[in-house]
Amino acid sequence: MELEQHIKQLIIESLALEDISLEDIADDLPLFSDEGLGLDSVDALELGLAVQKKFALQFDAEQQNIREHFKSVATLASFIRSLQN
Repeated sequence: MELEQHIKQLIIESLALEDISLEDIADDLPLFSDEGLGLDSVDALELGLAVQKKFALQFDAEQQNIREHFKSVATLASFIRSLQN
């Protein structure tokens, strides 16, 4: 399974989005806007912790401008790849 699919699955599981499937989340769908998934700040914290745990990463929100990286599945996948390399 490619990274983007893993991230989508993580979003669904960690945020208990039972009525959403992997196919419902496009790679470029905004995660935190009403035009997208409509996630909120609590979701952001939960997702950030889930990403760190799942991919064994550590990031500093102030230094790495985390908000920009969590715009969509595509931007999050790119960010995770950059931290893994």
